[in-house]
Amino acid sequence: MGKLDGRVVLITGAARGQGEREARLFAGEGARVVLADVLDAQGEALAKELTAGEGRAVYVHLDVGREEDWAAAVTSAKNAFGKIDGLVNNAGILRFNELTSTPLAEFQQIVQVNQVGAFLGIKTVAPEIAAAGGGTIVNTASYTGVTGMAYVGAYTATKHAIVGLTRVAALELAAKGIRVNAVCPGAIDTAMSNPAQLDPEADTEAAAQALDELYRKLVPLGRVGRPEEVAALALFLSCEDSSYITGQPFVIDGGWLAGVSVL
Repeated sequence: MGKLDGRVVLITGAARGQGEREARLFAGEGARVVLADVLDAQGEALAKELTAGEGRAVYVHLDVGREEDWAAAVTSAKNAFGKIDGLVNNAGILRFNELTSTPLAEFQQIVQVNQVGAFLGIKTVAPEIAAAGGGTIVNTASYTGVTGMAYVGAYTATKHAIVGLTRVAALELAAKGIRVNAVCPGAIDTAMSNPAQLDPEADTEAAAQALDELYRKLVPLGRVGRPEEVAALALFLSCEDSSYITGQPFVIDGGWLAGVSVL
């Protein structure tokens, strides 16, 4: 028996990175997974792999900042599986810039994807989850959603907003049988923090080792995080193991937020 047997979960940003790991883990735990992304070729290939003749996954094109895309994704999911009772708002983008040098268009782009995307996901999918008898929403915030970090001001602002949205949604949706929580990852070895993964000529193993060396000095556990570790936390918050938990941000950062080491 899988921890998500009988569940239908929509995961945004599911074509690669953290979202891909979540999709693989959720499917392995018995869920039927709706893979949503703008990376159509990768998303369709992953859905085909996860389906393996059993109809366990379907891919839908979804720009999370577009309300009409959300409506279409819900229709596709219900056509494929009959319901939705889980959502992982995973999609997000990151840009590095000094706050006072950040162009308005860049700030607005980050808000549209990260913050508006999470809002539209809750707004569109929560009624479907309620109609299915209840379920879960997991929002991807960040370590920077509970503290500050220089040169990622727009990103940090959106991740703080997601923590706030999570708490409000948890209060408003509890009576409908919907639990809402947030994962707050620190540095994770995905294409967002390790662009070498997107370069077919790059030595990805060397790049990962370089990240570990960088975070060895910053993170008590001495390494960058792995996407499968975040996926495991998202699974915990999506299954009955967390049945009495809602409205909470869960930091998964190797101890980075704990404080500054003088050693």
